[in-house]
Amino acid sequence: MERIPEPDLMDDTEQARAYAETDFSEAHDAFVSHFKSRFPDFDKGHVLDLGCGTADVIIRFARAFPGCNITGVDGAQAMLDIGMRDVKARGCAHQIRLHRCLLPDYSLSSKCFDAVISNSLLHHLNNPLIIWDTIRKCAGQGTPIFVMDLIRPESPEEAGKLVQLYAGDASPILRKDFYNSLLAAYKPDEIIHQLKTNDLDYLTVEVVSDRHVLAWGTKR
Repeated sequence: MERIPEPDLMDDTEQARAYAETDFSEAHDAFVSHFKSRFPDFDKGHVLDLGCGTADVIIRFARAFPGCNITGVDGAQAMLDIGMRDVKARGCAHQIRLHRCLLPDYSLSSKCFDAVISNSLLHHLNNPLIIWDTIRKCAGQGTPIFVMDLIRPESPEEAGKLVQLYAGDASPILRKDFYNSLLAAYKPDEIIHQLKTNDLDYLTVEVVSDRHVLAWGTKR
Protein backbone atom coordinates (compact mmCIF):
# COMPACT_ATOMS: atom_id res chain seq x y z
CA MET A 1 0.00 0.00 0.00
CA GLU A 2 1.29 3.45 -0.91
CA ARG A 3 1.65 5.99 1.88
CA ILE A 4 -1.25 8.44 2.22
CA PRO A 5 -0.01 11.64 3.91
CA GLU A 6 -1.90 13.37 6.69
CA PRO A 7 -1.58 16.95 8.03
CA ASP A 8 1.67 17.71 9.83
CA LEU A 9 -0.11 19.21 12.86
CA MET A 10 -2.93 18.06 15.15
CA ASP A 11 -3.92 21.60 16.10
CA ASP A 12 -7.68 21.11 16.21
CA THR A 13 -9.05 21.51 19.75
CA GLU A 14 -11.39 18.54 19.43
CA GLN A 15 -8.58 16.36 18.10
CA ALA A 16 -6.33 17.34 20.98
CA ARG A 17 -9.06 16.69 23.53
CA ALA A 18 -9.87 13.27 22.03
CA TYR A 19 -6.19 12.36 22.12
CA ALA A 20 -5.80 13.48 25.73
CA GLU A 21 -8.90 11.57 26.86
CA THR A 22 -7.78 8.27 25.30
CA ASP A 23 -5.87 5.75 27.40
CA PHE A 24 -2.46 5.31 25.74
CA SER A 25 -0.86 3.87 28.86
CA GLU A 26 0.15 0.58 27.22
CA ALA A 27 1.98 2.18 24.30
CA HIS A 28 3.41 5.07 26.33
CA ASP A 29 4.65 2.83 29.14
CA ALA A 30 6.18 0.60 26.46
CA PHE A 31 8.02 3.63 25.06
CA VAL A 32 9.69 4.22 28.43
CA SER A 33 10.40 0.51 28.97
CA HIS A 34 11.97 0.13 25.52
CA PHE A 35 14.18 3.15 26.16
CA LYS A 36 15.33 1.84 29.56
CA SER A 37 16.15 -1.61 28.18
CA ARG A 38 18.22 -0.19 25.33
CA PHE A 39 20.03 2.46 27.36
CA PRO A 40 20.46 0.84 30.79
CA ASP A 41 23.24 3.24 31.85
CA PHE A 42 21.28 6.41 31.14
CA ASP A 43 19.79 8.04 34.23
CA LYS A 44 20.12 11.83 34.01
CA GLY A 45 20.63 14.80 31.73
CA HIS A 46 18.75 17.23 29.50
CA VAL A 47 16.36 15.37 27.20
CA LEU A 48 14.73 16.72 24.04
CA ASP A 49 11.36 15.29 23.00
CA LEU A 50 10.38 16.07 19.41
CA GLY A 51 6.62 16.11 18.89
CA CYS A 52 5.68 15.88 22.56
CA GLY A 53 1.93 16.32 21.93
CA THR A 54 -0.02 16.38 25.20
CA ALA A 55 3.16 15.37 27.09
CA ASP A 56 1.83 12.06 28.44
CA VAL A 57 4.94 10.22 27.25
CA ILE A 58 7.40 12.63 28.84
CA ILE A 59 5.46 12.80 32.09
CA ARG A 60 5.94 9.02 32.29
CA PHE A 61 9.56 9.44 31.19
CA ALA A 62 10.18 12.10 33.86
CA ARG A 63 8.85 9.82 36.58
CA ALA A 64 11.07 6.97 35.38
CA PHE A 65 14.11 9.28 35.22
CA PRO A 66 13.89 11.79 38.10
CA GLY A 67 17.41 13.01 37.29
CA CYS A 68 16.31 14.32 33.89
CA ASN A 69 15.11 17.72 32.75
CA ILE A 70 13.01 17.45 29.61
CA THR A 71 12.27 19.98 26.89
CA GLY A 72 9.22 18.99 24.88
CA VAL A 73 8.46 20.71 21.59
CA ASP A 74 5.44 20.47 19.33
CA GLY A 75 3.94 22.54 16.56
CA ALA A 76 0.34 22.21 17.74
CA GLN A 77 -0.65 24.74 20.39
CA ALA A 78 -3.86 22.84 21.15
CA MET A 79 -1.81 19.80 22.19
CA LEU A 80 0.64 21.91 24.20
CA ASP A 81 -2.16 23.65 26.10
CA ILE A 82 -3.33 20.28 27.41
CA GLY A 83 0.25 19.18 28.00
CA MET A 84 1.09 22.22 30.11
CA ARG A 85 -2.04 21.67 32.18
CA ASP A 86 -1.21 18.01 32.79
CA VAL A 87 2.49 18.61 33.51
CA LYS A 88 1.47 20.95 36.33
CA ALA A 89 -1.38 18.76 37.58
CA ARG A 90 0.81 15.65 37.73
CA GLY A 91 3.61 17.38 39.61
CA CYS A 92 6.24 17.41 36.88
CA ALA A 93 6.63 21.15 36.27
CA HIS A 94 10.08 21.11 37.93
CA GLN A 95 11.32 18.65 35.29
CA ILE A 96 9.43 19.47 32.09
CA ARG A 97 9.29 22.57 29.90
CA LEU A 98 7.07 22.66 26.80
CA HIS A 99 7.53 24.97 23.81
CA ARG A 100 5.79 25.52 20.49
CA CYS A 101 8.24 24.77 17.72
CA LEU A 102 7.93 24.09 14.01
CA LEU A 103 10.70 21.99 12.50
CA PRO A 104 13.17 22.82 11.17
CA ASP A 105 13.99 25.25 13.97
CA TYR A 106 17.56 26.50 13.78
CA SER A 107 17.59 27.88 17.33
CA LEU A 108 16.74 24.39 18.55
CA SER A 109 19.31 22.73 16.29
CA SER A 110 22.05 24.92 17.76
CA LYS A 111 21.62 23.26 21.19
CA CYS A 112 23.08 19.95 22.35
CA PHE A 113 21.07 17.51 24.47
CA ASP A 114 22.00 14.45 26.52
CA ALA A 115 19.24 12.37 24.89
CA VAL A 116 16.86 12.94 21.99
CA ILE A 117 13.55 11.07 21.91
CA SER A 118 10.40 11.17 19.80
CA ASN A 119 7.09 9.31 19.80
CA SER A 120 4.69 9.30 16.84
CA LEU A 121 6.01 12.41 15.11
CA LEU A 122 7.67 10.75 12.10
CA HIS A 123 4.47 9.66 10.36
CA HIS A 124 3.15 13.25 10.41
CA LEU A 125 6.07 14.50 8.32
CA ASN A 126 5.84 14.45 4.55
CA ASN A 127 9.53 15.33 4.55
CA PRO A 128 10.84 12.86 7.14
CA LEU A 129 14.41 14.08 6.75
CA ILE A 130 13.42 17.10 8.87
CA ILE A 131 13.27 15.01 12.04
CA TRP A 132 16.46 13.08 11.31
CA ASP A 133 18.38 16.25 10.50
CA THR A 134 17.17 17.85 13.73
CA ILE A 135 18.16 14.78 15.73
CA ARG A 136 21.61 14.66 14.13
CA LYS A 137 22.23 18.30 15.00
CA CYS A 138 20.80 18.20 18.54
CA ALA A 139 22.56 15.01 19.67
CA GLY A 140 26.16 15.10 20.80
CA GLN A 141 28.57 12.20 20.44
CA GLY A 142 27.41 9.28 22.55
CA THR A 143 23.93 10.74 23.01
CA PRO A 144 21.05 8.22 23.12
CA ILE A 145 18.67 8.60 20.17
CA PHE A 146 15.29 6.92 20.46
CA VAL A 147 12.40 7.24 18.01
CA MET A 148 9.19 5.20 18.16
CA ASP A 149 6.49 5.38 15.53
CA LEU A 150 3.74 3.50 13.75
CA ILE A 151 4.24 1.06 10.88
CA ARG A 152 2.13 1.34 7.72
CA PRO A 153 0.05 -1.84 7.26
CA GLU A 154 -0.12 -3.76 4.00
CA SER A 155 -3.65 -2.59 3.20
CA PRO A 156 -6.44 -0.24 4.33
CA GLU A 157 -8.34 -3.31 5.51
CA GLU A 158 -5.49 -4.31 7.81
CA ALA A 159 -5.35 -0.73 9.11
CA GLY A 160 -9.06 -0.95 9.90
CA LYS A 161 -8.53 -4.17 11.84
CA LEU A 162 -5.78 -2.54 13.92
CA VAL A 163 -8.04 0.41 14.68
CA GLN A 164 -10.82 -1.94 15.80
CA LEU A 165 -8.40 -4.00 17.90
CA TYR A 166 -6.65 -1.16 19.69
CA ALA A 167 -9.13 1.74 19.51
CA GLY A 168 -12.50 0.07 19.09
CA ASP A 169 -13.89 1.82 22.18
CA ALA A 170 -12.28 5.20 21.47
CA SER A 171 -14.07 8.27 20.17
CA PRO A 172 -14.85 8.53 16.43
CA ILE A 173 -12.32 11.36 16.15
CA LEU A 174 -9.55 9.25 17.67
CA ARG A 175 -10.41 6.20 15.54
CA LYS A 176 -10.29 8.32 12.39
CA ASP A 177 -6.97 9.88 13.39
CA PHE A 178 -5.47 6.48 14.24
CA TYR A 179 -6.57 5.07 10.89
CA ASN A 180 -5.15 8.04 8.99
CA SER A 181 -1.90 7.83 10.98
CA LEU A 182 -1.48 4.16 10.07
CA LEU A 183 -1.92 4.99 6.39
CA ALA A 184 0.60 7.84 6.72
CA ALA A 185 3.22 5.80 8.60
CA TYR A 186 6.51 4.68 7.10
CA LYS A 187 7.63 1.09 6.68
CA PRO A 188 10.88 -0.11 8.30
CA ASP A 189 12.75 -0.26 4.98
CA GLU A 190 11.71 3.33 4.25
CA ILE A 191 13.02 4.41 7.64
CA ILE A 192 16.30 2.63 6.96
CA HIS A 193 16.60 4.57 3.71
CA GLN A 194 15.85 7.84 5.54
CA LEU A 195 18.62 7.11 8.04
CA LYS A 196 21.13 6.34 5.31
CA THR A 197 20.27 9.61 3.59
CA ASN A 198 20.97 11.52 6.80
CA ASP A 199 24.15 9.69 7.86
CA LEU A 200 22.36 7.95 10.73
CA ASP A 201 22.46 4.45 9.28
CA TYR A 202 24.25 3.14 12.39
CA LEU A 203 20.92 3.36 14.25
CA THR A 204 19.05 0.10 14.73
CA VAL A 205 15.59 -0.17 13.17
CA GLU A 206 13.54 -2.68 15.15
CA VAL A 207 9.92 -3.78 14.87
CA VAL A 208 8.57 -4.20 18.42
CA SER A 209 4.84 -4.83 17.88
CA ASP A 210 2.24 -5.28 15.17
CA ARG A 211 2.07 -1.50 14.82
CA HIS A 212 5.28 0.00 16.26
CA VAL A 213 8.85 0.37 15.08
CA LEU A 214 11.90 1.78 16.84
CA ALA A 215 14.96 3.56 15.51
CA TRP A 216 17.56 3.77 18.23
CA GLY A 217 21.25 3.97 19.07
CA THR A 218 23.93 6.38 20.25
CA LYS A 219 25.17 9.30 18.18
CA ARG A 220 28.53 8.67 16.54
